[in-house]
Amino acid sequence: MHRRIRSSAVVVALTAVATLLAACGPSAEQEGQAESITFWTPQSTPERVAAQEAVAERFTEETGIAVDVVPLAAADQDQALVTGAASGEVPDVVLAGASQITSWQSQGLLDTDVVQEAMDTLDPATFNENALSAVTVQEDGAETIAAVPSDGWVHLIAYRTDLLEEAGAEVPTTVAELAEAATTVKDELGITGIALGTQSGTASGTEGIESIFQSAGCELVTSGEVTIDSPECTEAAGFFKELRDSSVAGDYDVESARAAYMAGDAAMLLFSTHILDELANLDEAVPPSCKECADDPAFLAESSGFITVLEPPAGSAQEPAQFGATLAYAVPARADTDEARQYIEFVMGEGYADTLAVATEGRLPLRTGTPASPTEYLDAWGGLGFGPKVESSVGEVYGDDLVTAMGEGMAAVSRWGQGTPDATLAGLVATQGTLAQQLDPLYRGSDPAEVTQQMAADVTALQQDL
Repeated sequence: MHRRIRSSAVVVALTAVATLLAACGPSAEQEGQAESITFWTPQSTPERVAAQEAVAERFTEETGIAVDVVPLAAADQDQALVTGAASGEVPDVVLAGASQITSWQSQGLLDTDVVQEAMDTLDPATFNENALSAVTVQEDGAETIAAVPSDGWVHLIAYRTDLLEEAGAEVPTTVAELAEAATTVKDELGITGIALGTQSGTASGTEGIESIFQSAGCELVTSGEVTIDSPECTEAAGFFKELRDSSVAGDYDVESARAAYMAGDAAMLLFSTHILDELANLDEAVPPSCKECADDPAFLAESSGFITVLEPPAGSAQEPAQFGATLAYAVPARADTDEARQYIEFVMGEGYADTLAVATEGRLPLRTGTPASPTEYLDAWGGLGFGPKVESSVGEVYGDDLVTAMGEGMAAVSRWGQGTPDATLAGLVATQGTLAQQLDPLYRGSDPAEVTQQMAADVTALQQDL
């Protein structure tokens, strides 16, 4: 269980971290405006770092405040921030995942007052509500926004319009219809109905379960009560097996699922928004390989439709929930708060489009616009070059309707437990692959109710150890 860091905490000697901390900005206790601030980012490939540095240079030109952009993976951020809090040397702004941020807040590592100031300027009403919920924590009976949501990605379903039509399958709108369509394709065409992560006991299986179960109206835990054995979850388990059984090539991980669709061996694919540039032949590392693609490299992009939101079951009171991930800007305690606030307001305003362009297909806006222009940033995202080649925009390749649909998908982005006290348990279930351990019995024919009951027992055991 996370506990608040105290000033007497023991400092762990970490040589690698010390080098990073040396680059951190001066304490907020110093008088006057800081000449520079330090920004930690998980976007760490050379081209993405360069793009973020270009945005930072624009900020410096306007404010005179230099920005040291430090690429740092999520696990390294966690370790370095705890160490820095103990020593008094912290970065000024950190771009991090929602689960990291709520964990840091529970340890007393963040300054939420400056975040609230930035949100007041930017207007919370212009942000994705689910993303705000993911970084909102309960403190003394009140809600506190711990970070400013920036961007993220979401699962979508790509489908071959020609193959669904040939099989006589309707474009699905729910998980039940998805399972039916996948089975129909396999029966009628003899190819895989849908490719998705289904390998038992693996990270890909864990991701596939949460994605499908959530969209089917299943909750892992509600107000501290484990509910993975609910009727909704049991039904979801049955659908998951049907989706898995639509494969003619065995179980998939994330990479092999993508390869099956790219080769034309699967009629549908559950994948993140990162698939968009690859289908359009804009990533030389992952070219389309279907037989039609040899003569027409744009064939898959032209022959694919996309489902960005699966609706919950009929009669369900649950809002649509799409598996995805979000990033937000946090300000550590003892950072240069005024300068940090200025930087956040810049990258979420004037510099926002360029910030999203760092990796367009994986950085969809969580602030869709301004009060005066509610879709300004979503529209700007649709016009950005995407993929390594950045030669074309999402709007140019797929049309403006998909840009709008992507906004709807991001509005539904969700993870089990996010923004609630159950987030820690949900995180452990995901990282330990607890649910995916029960996929083999499901595949061998165990009753879905028995499978979800065992899942519930395993989750409860984890909960008792917290």
